[in-house]
Amino acid sequence: EVQLQACGGGLVQPGGCLRLSCAASGFTFNNYTMSWFRQPPGEGPEWVSSIGRGGGSAIYADSVKGRFTISRDNDKNTVYLQMSSLKPEDTAVYYCNAGLRDMSFWGQGTYLTVSS
Repeated sequence: EVQLQACGGGLVQPGGCLRLSCAASGFTFNNYTMSWFRQPPGEGPEWVSSIGRGGGSAIYADSVKGRFTISRDNDKNTVYLQMSSLKPEDTAVYYCNAGLRDMSFWGQGTYLTVSS
């Protein structure tokens, strides 16, 4: 059974930092590109960041570039999203995704609220 377990969300003040984790199981993790998406309240989902299979390539949405860092540990089957300089507009449910050609797996979301 494929599982993607995201955790680490919570309430953070503007300017703060937080790290999300997503632990994967049930598939060959290091064959898949891993991504983070988010869905702000009342809005549609948006892509945040992706990282290649070996971890050597990472790309980011303009809205988070320079503030968020994606990484992965293929030994632990886990992908991370380190977030800093958080803004209220970063408030959203964050989801991790595993993608390989036409295969795509989604985990349950973890909620981040950025508010004073």
